[in-house]
Amino acid sequence: MIKGITVTLINKKQVGTDPFDKPIYEDVPIEVDNVLISPTSTEDVVNQLDLTGKKAVYTLAIPKGDVNNWEDAEVLFFDKKWRTFGFVTQGIDHLIPLDWNKKVMVERYE
Repeated sequence: MIKGITVTLINKKQVGTDPFDKPIYEDVPIEVDNVLISPTSTEDVVNQLDLTGKKAVYTLAIPKGDVNNWEDAEVLFFDKKWRTFGFVTQGIDHLIPLDWNKKVMVERYE
């Protein structure tokens, strides 16, 4: 049986506003279980580098039912810090046989 690992997703939560009425955010760590991590294919790396200027290192498969915001988010796994980029692609739940229906690419971040 295929099983993913637990990753920590860092979401931003607005906790107030500054004197100039701009939002102030706080990092909120969320542990997400059963995330698959695979190296990004060479073709996808080249395409993303051409399109966005960012080098995709891994592709994350996100489990069905997850409602977290994965766009432009910080993710912690393998004792390193990563940042998602691009859009999260999603399939139709009942047409996908396994436990994952979304994917997003990450680049090294620090």
